[in-house]
Amino acid sequence: MEEQLSELRMMMGKSDVHKTRIIAITSGKGGVGKTNIAINMAIAFAKQGKSVILIDADMGMANVNVLLNIVPQYNLMQVINRQKKMSEIVLDTEFGIKFIAGANGFSKLANLSKEDLDAFAKEFASLSNADIIILDTGAGIANNVLQFVAAADEVYIVTTPEPTAITDAYGTIKIITTELADRELNLRLLVNRVHSAEEGKRISDRIITIVGQFLNFKVDYIGFIYDDPVVQASVIRQKPFMIVNPTSKPASCITHLVSRIERDDDVDNSGVSTFLQKFVKGKKKR
Repeated sequence: MEEQLSELRMMMGKSDVHKTRIIAITSGKGGVGKTNIAINMAIAFAKQGKSVILIDADMGMANVNVLLNIVPQYNLMQVINRQKKMSEIVLDTEFGIKFIAGANGFSKLANLSKEDLDAFAKEFASLSNADIIILDTGAGIANNVLQFVAAADEVYIVTTPEPTAITDAYGTIKIITTELADRELNLRLLVNRVHSAEEGKRISDRIITIVGQFLNFKVDYIGFIYDDPVVQASVIRQKPFMIVNPTSKPASCITHLVSRIERDDDVDNSGVSTFLQKFVKGKKKR
């Protein structure tokens, strides 16, 4: 493993002149709007002039393509199996972002042969021209989710005011801080489907306080998204609400959220090579 990582560093060392910001979006349970947020955040970044790639990294319930009304012909498995080049599976969308269907490809990276890993690393390096890569991970605490969390520059945990979602968000943070060796992770809380800014702040304060008391870990509050019928309407139309109704409350929340992220200078954008190295290594505690 260490030999593979060393070769990855050497191979991709020159590919990160442009520092790509890699964001993982996850949640403790399904149904909290994680994928919808990932898609609309990607579009909001693109509206600010950023080059954005959205990767569906949900191994179990991949559905980004459904919400974008896209039927991908290829996914990361074809690149990993050396059947396609990365440029052949990256899809342009009508929304100003690029999309990569993930299937279960990433979960196989740690077990690849040296030759296959080298080949994939070369292909993955082509994504380093992007300003932002957003990873829509699976919900819950599967091993591949933890790998994405460990490797990303920053991680947004999506929850809602529902008691079960709050409990699962705390449980996810607990697993992350217990299982991963790196406790310098940039974890941020995003509260979806609130009826007021006060509700979002109240929910986040509750989780942040409990995490601080019982896990001795600091989680930041990044923002909230209003509950609004436009979201469900956009899902039915298979078109993001940032496009369907860019002046709606949820769209305004996403725009404000992305602007806040852009102003944050504390994030160390390590780039795609470091991401891949950390992902392969896993960063789990021994």
